[in-house]
Amino acid sequence: MSKITISIPQGTRDFDALTIQKRQYILHTIRHVYELYGYTPLETPSMENLDTLLGKYGDEGDKLIFKILNNGLHDAKNIDKTKAAFDQILQGKNDKTLTERALRYDLTIPFARYVAMHHTTLTMPYKRYQIQPVWRADRPQKGRYREFYQCDADVVGSNSIYNEAECISMYQQVFSTLGIPVTIKLNNRALLAALAALCGHASLLMPITIAIDKLDKIGIEKVKEELISKGIPLNAIPIIKKYINISMLDASNNEKLNALLTLLGSTVSHTITELRTLLSLIPTVPHAQVVIDTTLARGLNYYTGCILEVVANTVAMGSIGGGGRYNDLTGTFGVPNIPGMGISFGVDRIYDVLEELQLFPHNTVKGSTVLFLHNGIKEIAQAYTLLQQLRNQGIAGELYYEPAKVDKQYKYAEAKGIQYVVSITTLDLEAHSCTLKHLASRTVHQLSQAALLRFNF
Repeated sequence: MSKITISIPQGTRDFDALTIQKRQYILHTIRHVYELYGYTPLETPSMENLDTLLGKYGDEGDKLIFKILNNGLHDAKNIDKTKAAFDQILQGKNDKTLTERALRYDLTIPFARYVAMHHTTLTMPYKRYQIQPVWRADRPQKGRYREFYQCDADVVGSNSIYNEAECISMYQQVFSTLGIPVTIKLNNRALLAALAALCGHASLLMPITIAIDKLDKIGIEKVKEELISKGIPLNAIPIIKKYINISMLDASNNEKLNALLTLLGSTVSHTITELRTLLSLIPTVPHAQVVIDTTLARGLNYYTGCILEVVANTVAMGSIGGGGRYNDLTGTFGVPNIPGMGISFGVDRIYDVLEELQLFPHNTVKGSTVLFLHNGIKEIAQAYTLLQQLRNQGIAGELYYEPAKVDKQYKYAEAKGIQYVVSITTLDLEAHSCTLKHLASRTVHQLSQAALLRFNF
């Protein structure tokens, strides 16, 4: 018989108890801050209709959507249709004979779909947070997985700049609580649109921003080559380089905004004023600074105004958060003119950052506080009664049910990080007493069983 290879899909992970408890620490921190700002929870299905997702993430994003095969493809009667559908797929087209549904790519589009379906009954402005897994058919690498969690917060039904200020403040509060020094990058789509217009035509927006967005990965010279290959006029290249260089200035946010106004002209004066107002509303937090970054160009297929991205200052991890303003996202679902602003935390990358910087608190990992040893049938019955009484008091505990040597039971407690061990012998049964031992200090307490129930664990 051949040996069976056991594995999981590439880009996915199993989470043991230690990992889950650390993740819960992150999620609790984010959830607590979201609720402080009045956001309430929402969950949507793991899969959406494919039509809901396609066309919302750009050509590159669409390629990363995990499509789900329709039921019944094994039916011999449909074999010809299935083959024809696969031919369509190989040509880069979709065929509903083959697939009509897909795993959600992010939480924003499903949220927009939900709002479009329920906007007549929602109380506006509607503030929701959502913490669920998403899937992307990406190449797995450090900090990048095919299945990962997102933690989104969105407010729809409001145009107020205070929503942007609150989103940035939530970032600052979460990362300050977690102890991660971060930079919160800030840009606005209107600046990029003005740059495209200055370079010749508004239609140049996407090729310019796609190239600029690769600056960190390929460098300025390669960006220049890509711009030329995309048909950007040669006389526009110096303008784009000036625009990019503003982000690299050793200057204050206000000085960068002045430089942008000089370069792009009066068409961006309203946007510059809005950014100045936003910056004035944001508190100064030493370990969560906000900087104007003109090269930030994420998500322009649906962002219409402010754009945000968060990066860890001391770990090469890519973005660990991002978001922006989208003033007509629900319009793609036939419900126009519902403005929105949202952000997202990348939990898996945040976890990796906390691990690398060794920032998880020591009390993050929780388990049983006490273990009762197995000392015989009668003894175990009394131990079980005491254990249940401790559990009723909120003290987590276990009883070693299987007959085993005391040394093995102690090793079990040490392996699980259990702090206390309780032993009840035959003599203890008669005297209604027990022995309590603190494993780390080796301190031993001889107690009555009544005193055990009052012990300050």
